[in-house]
Amino acid sequence: MSDTMKAVQCKHHKAEVVNVPRPVGTGVKVNIVSSGICGSDLHMLSYSDERSAILGHEMAGTLSDGSPVAVEPLAACGHCEYCLSGNYNHCELGMAMVLGIGRDGGMADEILVPERCLVALPSGLPARDACLVEPMAVSLHGLRLATNSNYKTAAVIGGGTIGQCAIASAVSENLHTTLFARHDNQKIAGEKLGASLSEEGLYDLVIDAAGTTSSLQQAVRLCKPKATLLLVATYWDGMVLPGMDLCMKEIKVITAAMYSQHGKLRDVDWAARVLGEIPMIARAVITHRFPLEAASEAFEMAGNRSAGAIKVVLEP
Repeated sequence: MSDTMKAVQCKHHKAEVVNVPRPVGTGVKVNIVSSGICGSDLHMLSYSDERSAILGHEMAGTLSDGSPVAVEPLAACGHCEYCLSGNYNHCELGMAMVLGIGRDGGMADEILVPERCLVALPSGLPARDACLVEPMAVSLHGLRLATNSNYKTAAVIGGGTIGQCAIASAVSENLHTTLFARHDNQKIAGEKLGASLSEEGLYDLVIDAAGTTSSLQQAVRLCKPKATLLLVATYWDGMVLPGMDLCMKEIKVITAAMYSQHGKLRDVDWAARVLGEIPMIARAVITHRFPLEAASEAFEMAGNRSAGAIKVVLEP
């Protein structure tokens, strides 16, 4: 086997396939089978001229014995107060612990990860689809924080991957769920996952998965008085909320970041189970697959929502 491998790095604001040394040192080797392109990957290209870390925080693959796994991309320290409480998404290491951002990620032939990052896959979830474990965990983590047995209706704003995962999460909790999305392919995917597309009054739970000023305005408008507004998006350009309506309706705002652990259950393990039980999620959300060598074309497609892309996956 060669001492080098192919990987994707940010070079001059573009995704470029380069040859890099294979990883060595401590950790468990995962042979990458699938690596999803996230909206945050696209933002990092625009914000960064060059990054030394290999991109990719949505990944799955196989171990040396052939076992399929997903990877939770948080190499937390394990001993700070947040890690000890199960809230390792707030580990004192900060972004330095995140694979694909502060450390090498999964857009490569292989990766070395701490053993605690491995996520065993159920029989119904192949590794080629299991890169969705990460975004599904984002959605489920948010829903766990916002849990209220009195919810009957939910609205999801944004039809990207997180939005589609939010639909699946809300529907799995027996909430009548409505999707508000821009593009026809997003609406079609949402319907496949059980969402309605017709606006039906106001909602008990509104989930913003778009992360824009306009989506926040729409979210507050759709909230019933005393409703919950769950923020699972990333607000790259800051956040502006319509304060008068927010306060007059007494809306409860819940923010959610990445994923963590509740008792003995990690959000990523919960996500793997849901994806295994509902294979339609992967069929509806993964719209394009590219070989790793075509990363440039894959990133271009991922940024073109009007062309039908939801989740674009690289396959080494």
